[in-house]
Amino acid sequence: MYKTGEEFLNKLYSDMHIDYIVNNKALKSDTPEEKISKYLDRLEKVHEEVKDNPHRLEILLHIYYDKYVIKELPDSYINLQKEIYKEQGYGNIEIDNKMKEELLKVVQKDQKQSLKEWITYLTSDDAMYPMWFKNYAFKGMIKLGKFDKEKMKFTRRGKTTVEPYLELNQEILAQIYDVIKSEIGKNEVTEEQQEILSAGESFQKLYIYFLTKQNYKANDKETEGIWIKYEQGSDSKKLCDSLQGKNTGWCTAGYETAKTQLNNGDFYIYYTKDEEEKYTNPRIAIRMNGEYEIGEVRGVSKNQNLEEVMIEIADKKLDEFQDKEKYQKKIHDMKKLTELDNKVNENKELTKEELIFLYEIGSTIEGFGYEKDPRIEEIKSKRDIKEDLSIIFDCRKDQIGTKMEDFDTNDIVVYASDIEYLGETVPKQFQHLKAIIGDAKLSSLKNAENLNNLKYICGSAHLDSLEDASGLNNLKYIGGYANFPSLGGARGLESLEYIGGGAHLDSLEDASSLNNLKYIGRNGCFYSLLDAEPLKNCNKYDKIKSEIEERLSLRRNK
Repeated sequence: MYKTGEEFLNKLYSDMHIDYIVNNKALKSDTPEEKISKYLDRLEKVHEEVKDNPHRLEILLHIYYDKYVIKELPDSYINLQKEIYKEQGYGNIEIDNKMKEELLKVVQKDQKQSLKEWITYLTSDDAMYPMWFKNYAFKGMIKLGKFDKEKMKFTRRGKTTVEPYLELNQEILAQIYDVIKSEIGKNEVTEEQQEILSAGESFQKLYIYFLTKQNYKANDKETEGIWIKYEQGSDSKKLCDSLQGKNTGWCTAGYETAKTQLNNGDFYIYYTKDEEEKYTNPRIAIRMNGEYEIGEVRGVSKNQNLEEVMIEIADKKLDEFQDKEKYQKKIHDMKKLTELDNKVNENKELTKEELIFLYEIGSTIEGFGYEKDPRIEEIKSKRDIKEDLSIIFDCRKDQIGTKMEDFDTNDIVVYASDIEYLGETVPKQFQHLKAIIGDAKLSSLKNAENLNNLKYICGSAHLDSLEDASGLNNLKYIGGYANFPSLGGARGLESLEYIGGGAHLDSLEDASSLNNLKYIGRNGCFYSLLDAEPLKNCNKYDKIKSEIEERLSLRRNK
């Protein structure tokens, strides 16, 4: 039995307290547990800083990428690719350095994406775990390679491992937390779980233990069901037990997480019939924050999105709640996406309005999962993207750019990817640009001259050094985060109406030009703003106003 999470980590990793990263800000007189505690406190602060700041999160991700993503492909992998080419009928192909670089990029991309899922989740509010457990889970995950189903074990990850990192499964993570927490608290564990623990608190063994129990497959065609309400403050065991072995992917399947969530508000689950005609199959979850606010709505489809057959059922239930309005767009978008998916599968033409919706021009497609609905990219993969975008923007296909060199030969109207430019001024070749379908990575720009026609940035806008926004006078929509940390005044952003992610305008002192801004999806960071009145039409107005008043009050009291 351990008294604290720090003691648990110290016993599990006996050399953790002498690691440079853990030890470099500790006192010589500190005990090993105290050193670990101080390190976890610093880690907690980092998590708070990156939670709603995509720029800082991106920096953190690159630090992890540099440390954990493969740098060079092993010969065994290269030889395997040769055999694959040979089996596909291409003969004996010599893989030159250029081909090796391309193969490496693919492997690196998959590893980065799998790492990103873990880091993004562990730094989010959804991961309701103490920092010692987050550290334990991450340290355990990065050691695991490929899962061998016959031997029922993971290979050990090394510098030449090509497989992506372990797929994030929030349900298994919550169950592992319950078992480890039982060694620190007073919860009971089964004899089988205790046997695993007695051999050392192995993340791998616990993960395999719960992974092998996830062999349940619900009847996804069944829609008849009942809603069950678990009231705030009630016994979480009943809620948690109803999810055991059901492979929902919900972290609520962990007793400690379920307890935390029920302490915060009511919990509703929609159950459909099992093979014995009993209502035991969980399909929709609605978690409440307090009495009236909906915390989240989750399904059992990929990334915890709602299944198509569950959308109408969720829609009807949401009518009962006071803050249902914020979910109406999600319901609308999921229904619309289903219609488009069916039309594409039936080889039917999409209208211009449907294409605008699919490519998220002027409005993001919102779903119920913690990531985008995978059907969006699945539909796009079946289409001629240049043809679609030329219809949307009434331009020629050769005016759709996909690489920076395209600006040298054509008047590019739409850039169909992330655009990355490191110059301090905008080149004249950008003057016809109306839309960037991905992120605008223009972090060195000082001014926005020659971007006068830009109306849509469908991803995030990374304009970290921008001091003068007067060239963005037509910019109406930013689908992701708006990073303008150096902007002191908003002159030039008079047309801006929508920011899908967070708004990071840390240095903004005058918001008078933002009077048309109606929507900010995440947090609004206006640390230097003294008057929120110009933002009165924005959905975040009350919160921004309250933060300003609190900041000014603290200044007066100093």
